Amino acid sequence: MRWSQLYVPTLREDPADADAVSHRLLVRGGYVRQLMAGHYSLLPLAVRVRSKIVEIIRQEMAAIGSQEFILPAMHPAEVWQRSGRWEVMGEEMFRLKDRKGADLALGMTHEEIFTVLSQELRSYRDLPQMWYQFQTKFRDEARPKSGLLRVREFTMKDSYSFDIEPDGLDHSFDLHKGAYERIFARLGLPAIGVRASSGSMGGSASVEFMSPSEAGEDLVVRCPRCDYAANTEKATSALPVVEDGPGLDVPERFDTPLARTIDDLTRHHGVGPQSQIKTLVYVVDDQLTLILVRGDHNLVEQKLIDTLAAKVIRPATAEEIQVALGAAPGSLGAVGVTGIPVLADEALRGRTAMTTGANTDGVHLRGVSMERDIAVDRWADLREVAAGEPCPECGTPLEVVRTIEVGHIFKLGRKYTETLGVSVLGPEGDRVVPIMGSYGIGVERALASVVETHHDEKGIVWPVAVAPFEVAVVILNVSDEKVTEAAEDLYERLAGQRVDVLLDDRNERPGVKFRDVELIGIPYRVTVGARGLADGTVEVTTRATGETLSVPVAGVVEHVRKLLSAAV
Repeated sequence: MRWSQLYVPTLREDPADADAVSHRLLVRGGYVRQLMAGHYSLLPLAVRVRSKIVEIIRQEMAAIGSQEFILPAMHPAEVWQRSGRWEVMGEEMFRLKDRKGADLALGMTHEEIFTVLSQELRSYRDLPQMWYQFQTKFRDEARPKSGLLRVREFTMKDSYSFDIEPDGLDHSFDLHKGAYERIFARLGLPAIGVRASSGSMGGSASVEFMSPSEAGEDLVVRCPRCDYAANTEKATSALPVVEDGPGLDVPERFDTPLARTIDDLTRHHGVGPQSQIKTLVYVVDDQLTLILVRGDHNLVEQKLIDTLAAKVIRPATAEEIQVALGAAPGSLGAVGVTGIPVLADEALRGRTAMTTGANTDGVHLRGVSMERDIAVDRWADLREVAAGEPCPECGTPLEVVRTIEVGHIFKLGRKYTETLGVSVLGPEGDRVVPIMGSYGIGVERALASVVETHHDEKGIVWPVAVAPFEVAVVILNVSDEKVTEAAEDLYERLAGQRVDVLLDDRNERPGVKFRDVELIGIPYRVTVGARGLADGTVEVTTRATGETLSVPVAGVVEHVRKLLSAAV
């Protein structure tokens, strides 16, 4: 490709609305342009990178025996209604009607649709099967941001496995886990496999692949010593035991007119957060519910959803709380409460001498015993793990890392095959319901995540495997015939060796050309100028290190080939 023919609208200044590094550099480098919030056009350079990412994924899917499909992006509501997810997906699902009034959806994911296809499987001899596709997905994100990292329209590589028994699912899951590890390694993405919640997907096990980045919206808890790692939605820790002492025989009321928060109670009354019960009021599937956590702990809503298998949760309104408990937030508690479900975090189990709201404005109770004074309906791990808490497996202080989710794999079980009526003839002649797995990678998010990992102050630094071009041949002076002929010859020779090469034949100043090559992130630059040619050499510059070598013209193609082979 010649730069004079390539559409690369680079910018000299950062876009004003770009918050993530990848967003800023992909816009500046002429890779993407925003059409509207959460919807981006991929320009030629981005299409080239995307194609290479897709090809790497496709190769690794083929290596484990998965077969490629292309399924519709628009789905009939009836299939989602049968699975029960038409309501669960809520406002994130784009819904529409056709001219006949039929309810339709733009696919967020394809579990239901692949399961419908699996209805044609007849016998256990047809299994196992592993199927995948690259398809556009749609999610009505409330706050799309960070360029390609959080969008409303994107490409997903989603895979699905069908097996007869759980052991088969375990094998398919492990095959995908290994394939994903190889994919991210080839993309140059550091990805941590962590335990995660299955959320609305359902299923028995879930692993997220998380890439550390300040642009990420997910927090991962990991142990620097052992291999423990989990999303905060799933993470736990080994908290030290708190010795409370005997406490009071019965709870004692005391006035707290200035105490509306955990900190207020500490500041005005000397009650430490560890000795407070934080009372949260949620509506869980239309049921008002009290959630109790320690004063210095935060609730993880996904843990609450998973514990109760809830479809919809939300914080109760001030009016709902007043009607149910007779007080405003800041003076709430569960002592003496009846008729309302009470869930308590495990960190509160066995605690005595605790302080909580008395359900009277400006009044609290002290000397509260969890076992004696509060009717807990269910105990569960509900809290958010904090950095420095002991690892649950080895006791080492845990780290909390901000990350981007670049892949997610699930053991779905038989949720979809049972609901949609899939069965095959088993080895004993009976009907058997296949067991499923689901495995996803967001293609454009992976592209942006590579940029988040590989960049410097000059621009993007693409790994060779996904770079839009591997080498740029730069003509320093296009009006010099000898220089142009030498550059053209190198360009043809490199292309003849199947090197992905870009010839910068623009009539621009050398500084402009160098800055553009650095901005768009081409791994190697071959600079052809009159001074070097007089000595029989050209300059080869490595983008990642900035190292420049003078290489004889006759040996430059072999030199570049060796650089590319070593990089891959």
